[in-house]
Amino acid sequence: MARDTSLFSGRPSELIGRQIAGYRIEREIGRGGMAVVYRAHDLRLDRTVALKLLAPELARNDTFRRRFTHESRAAAAIDHPHIVPVFEAGETDGVLYIAMRYVEGSDLRHLLDRRGPLAPEPALRIAAQIASALDAAHDHGLVHRDVKPGNILIARGTDSDHPEHAYLTDFGLTKKSLSLTGFTTVGQFVGTLDYVAPEQISGKPVDGRCDVYGFACVIYETLAGRPPFRRDDDMALLWAHQYDQPPPLTEARPDLPPNADTVLAKSLAKSPDDRYGTCLTFVSALREAMTGDRPGGHAPTQVALRVANSAVAGPKQPPPWAQPVFRGGWP
Repeated sequence: MARDTSLFSGRPSELIGRQIAGYRIEREIGRGGMAVVYRAHDLRLDRTVALKLLAPELARNDTFRRRFTHESRAAAAIDHPHIVPVFEAGETDGVLYIAMRYVEGSDLRHLLDRRGPLAPEPALRIAAQIASALDAAHDHGLVHRDVKPGNILIARGTDSDHPEHAYLTDFGLTKKSLSLTGFTTVGQFVGTLDYVAPEQISGKPVDGRCDVYGFACVIYETLAGRPPFRRDDDMALLWAHQYDQPPPLTEARPDLPPNADTVLAKSLAKSPDDRYGTCLTFVSALREAMTGDRPGGHAPTQVALRVANSAVAGPKQPPPWAQPVFRGGWP
């Protein structure tokens, strides 16, 4: 098993130039507790991909391997413009891997760290795109369970009305699969604590409304510059998600209308039954609260969503406070 471990825990330079499952590794682009992501070259189709290698101990769990195969296929079946496509998933030399589209750009975590909270217009544009991706996943029976800024990729858009294109990623390794492997020990919680729903903490069954909560935490941070709950230690943070009320968004952003507080409070309700039923419904309510743009009485279609996004984008020459995300150059 020494070779298996080296694939995951070795220094990045040890894998540069190596071929794994028909992909030649070029450089490391991300690392977490359970996987390492590399930029790699697909030798069969002559294209650049993002190659995720999972920790070798995951492949040794038969239950995880079966669910990994099933859920990777389900993720690959989703054809949506705001979900990073999964090209292939498999196993080589005792290591599970996922090959995905390589997105040239940044992620929302990096963007917020560099620039702080966003203006309402780009925040709503990004929110609408990711909401449509999450709802599409839910329609396919997938719950993401780890919506966070680091899993939202931001690429350059097509024109001045659509200056950014957002992608949701990290569907190939679902948190339900991890929970079956025993990786829910103290200090290694399944999910990211700043964005975890109360029902995840208590171990109750979850559905798409779990992602509504995590997504609302992300949008709160996108506008406020910080997640809704900040505590000195992890246990206090978990308690806050379960029992404390989030501070009004307008405390951090007094320039936003008070109605936005009501929308965020509903989306961050402790009980899933008290939240919005879908992510797009949440974003539509937030758009109405922040811009006065009232949608129809049903969830917007993709065509309506593009029209609404164009309206939120504003004029092609916006005032200084409403410049697009990528003003001043690529992040």
